[in-house]
Amino acid sequence: VQLQAFGGGLVQAGGSLRLSCTVSGRAFFSSYNMGWFRQPPGKEREFVAAISWSGKSEDYADSVKGRFIISRNNAKNTVYVQMNSLKPEDTAIYYCAADRRTAIIHTISFRTVDYDYWGQGTLVTVSS
Repeated sequence: VQLQAFGGGLVQAGGSLRLSCTVSGRAFFSSYNMGWFRQPPGKEREFVAAISWSGKSEDYADSVKGRFIISRNNAKNTVYVQMNSLKPEDTAIYYCAADRRTAIIHTISFRTVDYDYWGQGTLVTVSS
């Protein structure tokens, strides 16, 4: 299973970006919960948002709630995160990840350890 994230870049504070992550390989995309995580410079990786395999359930970190929206298109094997009202503290490498284990039990995880597959990351830089 391969995950490819793209859409990062440089944006001014208050601006928007949409990240995309496409999943390929021997996987049924629609059976995985998908998550976005980020790693700010010098800090540990942290949860951003997650969406259930069906797209019916979502979860967000408090720091992005109301500004970021996660969505998925199972026909295109792609998950998105729309990032609005960006702040300099949103600067990070953003990673997408796939989680099968919690999908099976119909819940969503915010823990990195629960995600089986990871993309390579895409850099988002928000200037003040």
